[in-house]
Amino acid sequence: MEKRNRYTAEFKANVVLELLREESTLNQVAAKYQLNPQMLSQWKSDFIKNASVVFERNKDEAGKLKKEMQEKETRYQQIIGQQSYEIDWLKKKSGLK
Repeated sequence: MEKRNRYTAEFKANVVLELLREESTLNQVAAKYQLNPQMLSQWKSDFIKNASVVFERNKDEAGKLKKEMQEKETRYQQIIGQQSYEIDWLKKKSGLK
């Protein structure tokens, strides 16, 4: 039974970038690295699909911003609730309600 090869993300990226430069064909690159051409095609399509991730903010940073916005919203809702309660109380005491 043959052991499956595991390739690092860096290796895959370098191979795909070599493919995208179009200096050699898919089959030539596959032969150079002793890889299956179908696997290289899959790597290339995955690379292209996920290219936009490079330009997104760091996921941790996005998570922090989301949490911070949720905390602010909760705090504002508490303030609005308190002010609504006070307004109702004032209306009741002044006889406007």
